[in-house]
Amino acid sequence: MIKRFFLIWLAGLLWAVGSTAQEPIRKKQFNVIEGPALQGYDPVGYSNQGKAIKGQREFALNHQGITYYFASAENRLLFKNDPGKYEPEYGGWCAFAMGDTGEKVSIDPATFKVVNGKLYLFYNKFFTNTLPSWNKREPALKANADNNWAKIFR
Repeated sequence: MIKRFFLIWLAGLLWAVGSTAQEPIRKKQFNVIEGPALQGYDPVGYSNQGKAIKGQREFALNHQGITYYFASAENRLLFKNDPGKYEPEYGGWCAFAMGDTGEKVSIDPATFKVVNGKLYLFYNKFFTNTLPSWNKREPALKANADNNWAKIFR
């Protein structure tokens, strides 16, 4: 009994230390230059409601150093129970730019695509919307983006 308790305690401690150790890297590499992630949009809304929904500060949650806002307590709980399902790909940077040049480029949180349950965000300003370009070359850009992000986020 004591051995089992100790193993559970040790696993929890290792998880907490690993999560804490990753926080500075996440803060440095994720798209959170000003304020919360996704510019305050609810990460759950993209997948579950199929649209960009502005979150509210009262439903904020800090996950491994990154603060997200949610539109409801229910969405916050869904995220808390499965953050990997809802966190944006490439740290919330433009998926097209990550795949094309490997650069971290800002996004328009209302320009997005959910593919196989994963959230991809895109730059859409000054008459340039990168989502149509991504759609034309998605498989190649996604492979490049995955490789480029792995180099950035170690």
